[in-house]
Amino acid sequence: MIFQIVKKEWSEILREGRFRVALGIALALLLVSVAISRNHYAHVQAQHQEAKENARNIWVSQDEKNPHSAAHYGTYAFKPKYPLSLIDQGVDKYAGISIFLEAHNRNEAQYIAAADQTGLARFGELTPDFILLFILPLLAILIAYDSFTREREGGTLQLLKSQGLPGWKLALGKWGGVSLPIYALAGGLFLVAAVLLGALQDFGEFEPGHLLLLLAVYAAYFAIFINLALVVSALSATSGISLVASLAIWMLSCLAAPKAASNLADTLHPYPTREEFAEQIAEDRKSGLDGHNPWNKEAQLLQQQLLAEYGVDSVQQLPFNFDGYIMQKGEEHEAEIYYKHYALLKDQHEAQTRVYRAAALASPFLPARFLSMAIARTDYQTHWDFSHAAEAYRVEMQNALNSDFAQNSTYGDWEYLADKSLWSSIPDFSYEPVEMGAVLNRNASNLLVLLLWLCGSFAGLFFVSRNL
Repeated sequence: MIFQIVKKEWSEILREGRFRVALGIALALLLVSVAISRNHYAHVQAQHQEAKENARNIWVSQDEKNPHSAAHYGTYAFKPKYPLSLIDQGVDKYAGISIFLEAHNRNEAQYIAAADQTGLARFGELTPDFILLFILPLLAILIAYDSFTREREGGTLQLLKSQGLPGWKLALGKWGGVSLPIYALAGGLFLVAAVLLGALQDFGEFEPGHLLLLLAVYAAYFAIFINLALVVSALSATSGISLVASLAIWMLSCLAAPKAASNLADTLHPYPTREEFAEQIAEDRKSGLDGHNPWNKEAQLLQQQLLAEYGVDSVQQLPFNFDGYIMQKGEEHEAEIYYKHYALLKDQHEAQTRVYRAAALASPFLPARFLSMAIARTDYQTHWDFSHAAEAYRVEMQNALNSDFAQNSTYGDWEYLADKSLWSSIPDFSYEPVEMGAVLNRNASNLLVLLLWLCGSFAGLFFVSRNL
């Protein structure tokens, strides 16, 4: 009986011209979005690989120079582009793609793609995640809004009840008929994505399991909207009321709630402005050790401690170059300052994240969105991890350069030159993201809320189906 209801629903959907048009438009948008994302992904990956190789070649090809001059010359750390970003680009275009690594400074990521976009970008981009998060739930509503009201208005609902058909079987059949085109479109998109990603072997390892996990998140997300639309249809007196109410739910969930949550998080836990952040760091640097000024208070205290420790009368008698030593100590002090202030930023980020997680109870869009970005490794947490890894590499690089200067030259010998072997001895920067288990652990609350939405919506559908 359930199969017959599914077949009937699917037949009626295909007969309706508006549904054929809507399905055709959605399919075309999906295909175009995947093609655009594939070309963008391949183009960005090729650029990333070329830029990374060029930066490394420039670094190791330096002529003989003072190691601290090489530290100021610097190099770049490039953020990897991960395969599932083909489906969900997340915050990548807002977070930057590379960080310049130099002495004394922790720099922000540069070359933000959003900075090069026109004002039209505010209307959104045609990407697979846009189709999955906004268009398919809307399509589900357009298919499901009159599932029960059509039966009630046509008088067939009473006929079905008189034949002893349980309400839950009718609801399950309706659910199957509505979900079939939605899951067919989503499954097709993920299948095409799997084929495209499998063919891009040169650009990182593709994990099919991660793609299936992402598909499971969207499958739950679509089921929630299908359930909500069917519940509204079962409770509505007419199809018109059902359509308006269902569209209101879509707008509140996908448009209003995310914006409200963003505004609330920014109001409760605002980030400092870029100018305020720079001033706070500069103030702390004034009161600490300056590696370029051996006459400042902290440098003089360090000098006296070293002279006493080694039992000598002057820095010239130390078994290493005091200039290189103090510059390294200055680097370590500055790194601690940066760590402190970036930790405060991270605290603000975590506080805002808690607001989003609480707001997820009001909209299934939020947990699905954050899970999608996290699984695709295009969320802010991945960017934070990359930024911290780049900073750790910068500190190690400065240590290697300053240590070479301290150990292989004498005090005041700024004419000392290191050869190319020093540059090559410093390994290239590499970054590996955290394991997927850790990603899911970070997003345990989002998983729980999405599961609550899924179970709650099914429970609501079962409840109203008993009282049809």
